[in-house]
Amino acid sequence: MLDQKERELDQILQQYKKQKGALIPTLQATQELYGYLPKKAMEKIAKSLRIPFSEVFGVATFYAQFKLQPHGRHLIRICSGTACHVSRGTHLLEILEQELGIKKGEITQDERFTLESVACLGACGLAPVMMINDETFGRLTRDKINEILNYYE
Repeated sequence: MLDQKERELDQILQQYKKQKGALIPTLQATQELYGYLPKKAMEKIAKSLRIPFSEVFGVATFYAQFKLQPHGRHLIRICSGTACHVSRGTHLLEILEQELGIKKGEITQDERFTLESVACLGACGLAPVMMINDETFGRLTRDKINEILNYYE
């Protein structure tokens, strides 16, 4: 018996099955469905598009937009660029790891947050900077971080 997501994946595969160059849009739609790209779904994509699994996996791991692991409801990205590094951005990463009880690349036990470090967020004038989902927060301190995290309950 297929669950709801498997039925929706089948619909995605039907939509892209005969389109040339459909791998990336299929991966995007699948990630939209699951929140990441489960191995089982990628195997199904390979079979449907009649391409090797290694090609599907290669594309999924090449592009940063694709995630192979589940992530929390809120994605926290800490900037590790030069301006943020000079402004003690690495110290803020340590604060977040302590507050959330996870290391970068991990998800909190309640699946609320995923923590990542990125090369640059493009807001150097606000260093140190982090983003939660699509919202940017700058000139961060420990107190500001705690206040921001509480907002995302």
